[in-house]
Amino acid sequence: MRTVPRVPIKPAQVATVTSAKPLALDNLAPNEDCIPTRPLCVPEQSRSELYLAGAIFLLSFLYLCIFRHYTDMDPDEGIVLQGAQRILAGQVPYRDFFSFYTPGSYYALALVFRIFGSSLAVARTAVALTGALLSIVTYLLARRVCSRTVALTLTVLCTLTTLPYRFLVLHNWDSTLWACLALYCAVRVLEQPTWKWTFAVGLFASLTVLFEQSKGTGLCLGLGIGFLTICALDGRKRWLNRAEWLALVVGFAIPLAITFAYFASQRAASIMLSDWLWPLRHYSQANRVPYGYQNWSDETRHVLFGTGSLLGRLVQALAVSPCLWIPALPLVALGWLGYWMVRAPRGHSAEGRSAEGKIAYYILVAAVYVGLVLSVVITRADIVHFMYLQPLNCLVLAWLLDGDDIPGRFFRSARPFLAAYVVIALLAFGMAPLAATTSARERLATRRGTVTTREKDMVVDYLQAQVPEGATVLVYPYLPLYYYLTGTFSPGRYDYFQPGMHTLEQTDEMIRELATGRVGTVLFEPDFSGKVVHSWPGTPLTAIAEDPVADYIARNYRACRALSSSADWRFLFMVRKDRVCP
Repeated sequence: MRTVPRVPIKPAQVATVTSAKPLALDNLAPNEDCIPTRPLCVPEQSRSELYLAGAIFLLSFLYLCIFRHYTDMDPDEGIVLQGAQRILAGQVPYRDFFSFYTPGSYYALALVFRIFGSSLAVARTAVALTGALLSIVTYLLARRVCSRTVALTLTVLCTLTTLPYRFLVLHNWDSTLWACLALYCAVRVLEQPTWKWTFAVGLFASLTVLFEQSKGTGLCLGLGIGFLTICALDGRKRWLNRAEWLALVVGFAIPLAITFAYFASQRAASIMLSDWLWPLRHYSQANRVPYGYQNWSDETRHVLFGTGSLLGRLVQALAVSPCLWIPALPLVALGWLGYWMVRAPRGHSAEGRSAEGKIAYYILVAAVYVGLVLSVVITRADIVHFMYLQPLNCLVLAWLLDGDDIPGRFFRSARPFLAAYVVIALLAFGMAPLAATTSARERLATRRGTVTTREKDMVVDYLQAQVPEGATVLVYPYLPLYYYLTGTFSPGRYDYFQPGMHTLEQTDEMIRELATGRVGTVLFEPDFSGKVVHSWPGTPLTAIAEDPVADYIARNYRACRALSSSADWRFLFMVRKDRVCP
C-alpha cells in the first residue's frame, strides 16, 4: 500500500523528506517557491512558476511566428503538406498514396486545413504552436532539478535553436512533441502515481508511435527501461497498482485501435502495415551515415571555413560548433544514467535520502532520452535527426550547467567557462536562421499563399502560369513542396521518389504511370545525383548511374525551359515529345 501525506503548502515552507525508502517520491511535499536546495522541485505547485510557464509559451509562439512565411524550398517539407491535401481530396494514405511512416501528421494537418483553410501560413502556425509547447515542457522538466536561472536560460536557447533550425512542416516535430509530453507525464507518475497520469503516458506514447513509428518505439523502450530500473532499485515498492496498469494499457491501445479500425474499413490495413515496415528493408541503406554526420557538401565547408576574414571565420566556426558536440550529449546522458543507477542503492544514508527525488527523475529521463536517441541511430544518425531531439538535448545541458549534482572540484571550477561558451555558441547558432528569415526580400505568390525567399524562384511562377490548379505533373525526383504550393498533383501514388531507396517494383510502377500518357508536364532536376553524394552517401552507385525513370523521361520528353529555384537548384520544364512547348 502506498500513502501520500497531505501536507499544507505555505509560501515560505520547506518540507523535509522523512522516509528512508530509496527512490520514494511519495513523501515529497513541494513548496510553493521551489527552493533549489529541495531534493526535487515541482513547479506546478507554484503559482509564480505557472505564470512564468505561460509567459514562456506566449513569447515562444510569437517568436516562432516570425518564421511562418519564409521557405528555402526544402525537399522534405512537402511530404506531409501534400499528403494532407490528398486526404482533403478524399484519398486514403497507403491505399491511394505511398508513405513509409505512420499517419498521424497527415490527419492532424488535414484537420487543421479543414478548420482554418489550406495554406502554408496555417500549417506553419501549427508548427509554431508545437515549438511553444516544447518550450514549456523543457522548462518544467529542467526546473525540477535546476535553478530557475539555468532552467529559463536553457529554455530560451531551446526556443531559439529547435524549430528555427528546420522550421518546416514535418512529422519529426510532431512526434517529438508527443514524446516529450509522454516523458513529462511519466515524471508526474513518479511524483503522484494516479491512473490519470498513467493513462496520459500511454496515450502520448501511442500518439508518438502513430506520428513516427521509430521514435515511438524508442520512447516505449526508454520508458520501460526507466520504470523497470526504478522499481528494481526500489524493491518494487513503486510498482503500479492494477488500476494504474489498466489505465496505461487503455491509453496506449485507444489510438491504435481507432487507427486500425479506420484503415480496415477502408480496406487498407494490410498495406498500411506493409508500408510501416518498409523502412526496415529499404530506408536504412541509403540513409546509413556515420554517427553525428553533418550533411555538409564541399561547397558548404568552403563557405563556412574557407571564405571571409579571420574574424568572420571564427564567428562562423562558433555558430556551427554546436553541430559538432550536440551528438555527444546522448553519451553524457548514458553516463548520467549509469551514475545514478550506481548511486541509487545508497538511499538509506542521509545523503541518499536528500537525493531521493532526483535519483528517480534522472534515471527515468535519461533512460527515455537514450531510447529516443537509439531510434535516431537505427534510422539516420546525422545532426539533423539529433536536432529533432533538441528539447532533450537542452535538458541535459541544463543538468551540466546547473552542476549541483555533478561531483568533482574540477568541474565546479570549469562550469562558469563551460556555461559562457554554451550560451554564446547556442545564441550564435540560433541567430543564423533568424538572420536568413529577416533578410529574405523576394515575395512569391503561390496558390497556397504568399511566401518569402532569399532568391527569386522561377519554378513556381512558371509552373503556375503553364498548368491549371489540380493538374497532374511530375516533379522528379524529390521536391513535393512544389506540388503543394502550385496546387498540382503527382501521377500515381508517389509524391517523392528517391533513386536507391525506392524499390525496382516502385520504379516500374512510376514508369507505367508515365507510359499512360496522362502526364504531359515534368519538372526534372538533372543534377539531383550531386545531392545524393553528401545527403545520402549510403546510396548504391548503381542507383545513381542507372535511373530507369530518368532514362524514360529523357527518351519521351523534351526540355522547353531551364528554371532555377530559390535554393539555386536547376530544373527543366519538359513536355511530351508529341506536344509543343508553351
